[in-house]
Amino acid sequence: MLLAPSVKNALIWLGIGLVALWLIWLLGSILMPFLVGMTLAYVLHPLVERLKQRRVPRALGAAMALIVAIGLFVGLFLLLVPVVTQLVPLIREKFPLLLQAIINWGTPLLARFDIHVQFDISSMQQTLAKYLTTHGEDWAALLLRSASTGGMGLLVLLGNLTLIPVVAFYLLLDWEPTLARARSLIPPKHRDAVLSFFHDCDVILGQYLRGQLLVMLILAFYYSLGLVIAGFNLALPVGIFTGLAVFVPYVGFGLGLLLALLAGALQFLSWYGVIAVAIVYGIGQLIESMYITPKFVGESIGLHPLLVIFILLAFGTLFGFWGILLALPAGAVLLVVVRRLLAWYRASALFV
Repeated sequence: MLLAPSVKNALIWLGIGLVALWLIWLLGSILMPFLVGMTLAYVLHPLVERLKQRRVPRALGAAMALIVAIGLFVGLFLLLVPVVTQLVPLIREKFPLLLQAIINWGTPLLARFDIHVQFDISSMQQTLAKYLTTHGEDWAALLLRSASTGGMGLLVLLGNLTLIPVVAFYLLLDWEPTLARARSLIPPKHRDAVLSFFHDCDVILGQYLRGQLLVMLILAFYYSLGLVIAGFNLALPVGIFTGLAVFVPYVGFGLGLLLALLAGALQFLSWYGVIAVAIVYGIGQLIESMYITPKFVGESIGLHPLLVIFILLAFGTLFGFWGILLALPAGAVLLVVVRRLLAWYRASALFV
C-alpha cells in the first residue's frame, strides 16, 4: 500500500522524534548539564544584550552575567550554613527539653484513650548526645569513607557544576549565530510554523522566569520580615532561603517550612514557635497563590498542581537533581505543545 507524501513525512518526523526521545532518555545524565547550561544562557541572554548596548564587550558581559548567576546560587547554598551551624547546638542543648515537654503533654492525652506509653528519657538523651558530640576526627573519617565509596558520584557532580557555566558562556558568546544556524536547518515550508511555535515558547518562558524571579524576591522579603516580627533568631537565613527555594514548587517551600518549624520549636520550646510558623507560612501561601503568582507569573501559564507534581517526579526520576530544576520551564514549554495539539485536534476531521 502506497502512502501519501504527507503521511510519509509525518511518519518520518514521528520516527525522528521517537529516536530523539530515546537518545534523551539514554543519555539523560550526560545531556542534562548541557540543557541546564542552555537554560542558564537563555535566562542571562537579555542581560548580556543590555551590557552590549552599553558598549561592554560580549565576552566580558557574558563573564559578568555568569559571575552574578554563580554568586546567587552560591549565596543560596551558603544561607544553609548559619542555619545548620546554629541548629546543631540548639538540638544538642534543647532537644531533650523539647522531647520532655512533648512527652509531658502527650502522655496524659494518650491516657484519656487508655493508651499508656513509657519513655526512657535518659536513654534518648544519651543516644542523642552520643551522635551530636562526635569528635571531629570521626566526622572527618566518615566523610573520607563516603568520598571513597561515592567518589565517582562526587567527581561527576563537580564536573557537571564546572561544565554548566562553560556551556552557558560559549552559548552567550555565539547566541545569534547559533540561532541563525538552527533556523537554517528548519525546512523552508515549515519554517514559519516552527518559528511561531518557538516564539510562543519564548513568550511563555520569558514571562514565567521574570515573574518567578519577582515572586521569589517578594516571598524572601515577606518570610524574613514575618519571622523577624515573630522573634526568630534564624529569621533572615530561613526566610530568605524559603523565598528563593520556591523556584522548585512544593519541595523548596516544604524544606523552608521544616527548617522554620525546627528552629521555632527548639528556640521557644512551646507551641508559640509552631503557631507563629503556621501563621506566617499560611498567610504567605495564601498571598502567593491568590495574588503574587497570578499577578507576576500569570494565570495563562499556570499548571494544575497535579500536573506540576507529576512533572517534578518524572523529571526527577529521569534526570535527577538537574531534572527537578528544569521541570517547571519544561512544563511551560509542554503547555505550548498541548495548546497547539488541542488547536490542531479541534480543527481536524477527528473532532467532527
